[in-house]
Amino acid sequence: MFSQLCYTDFIMKKVLLLQSRPEDVASDNEYEAFCTLGGIPEEMLVRVRMDQAELPDINLDDYSAVIMGGGPANFSNAKGRKTSMQRAFEPWLFALLERITKEDKPFFGACLGYGAMQMILGGRLSFDYGEPVMAVEVTKTLAGQSDPLLAGIPEEFLAFVGHKEGAFNVPEPAVELARSATCSQMLRHGNNVYATQFHPELNGPGLALRITTYRNAGYFPPEHADELTRMAMETDVIWPVQILKAFVDRYIKADDY
Repeated sequence: MFSQLCYTDFIMKKVLLLQSRPEDVASDNEYEAFCTLGGIPEEMLVRVRMDQAELPDINLDDYSAVIMGGGPANFSNAKGRKTSMQRAFEPWLFALLERITKEDKPFFGACLGYGAMQMILGGRLSFDYGEPVMAVEVTKTLAGQSDPLLAGIPEEFLAFVGHKEGAFNVPEPAVELARSATCSQMLRHGNNVYATQFHPELNGPGLALRITTYRNAGYFPPEHADELTRMAMETDVIWPVQILKAFVDRYIKADDY
């Protein structure tokens, strides 16, 4: 009886989504993607838009997991080159992530969420390890081959990326689970903290929308937007979303709501 009560209490907790995209259309699409592709009911996914909201006090015990999406910020920029928005949310975000890693709370960071976790763990981000908007080949490491989130995922798979900064490796005691030819692509800290440089929440239409949204943001020459959109719609990227679903199944139990 005790075990059943604890399980029921766990699956009824909501999920916290941290967002930093100042563009409403991209932020809304990101939220919808985590709901639809991740299988999280909308009423269970609580958004905190770090770009505009008064940042709240977070009781981690109120949530079954925390997810962090991407965004145009870059942590390796000098302070003077960061936007006022980024300078405002960084201390709040880093303090929250410090608590998450210390308590080993379920966490999944994507793209900027990966960079934030690298910062917390003492990693080194650099513009030398950025990747253009593309479908990149990702390879599981030896540790990745035995990680539960990557069970059933091929040793090599395609994933959508597009980031100006990245990290070549993973600082100890974190474990690298996957990488591309350019940079580290996935890490785990402790038992429950995960992050991917690639976007597991993106499908072709989602990437096409971001290409339109960030056409003049310096990720690619604007005149390449149409070509990149065709790439997004024509490339069969199927495995990263399975990693996101594995996280949801393991920690959020969406099918049991």
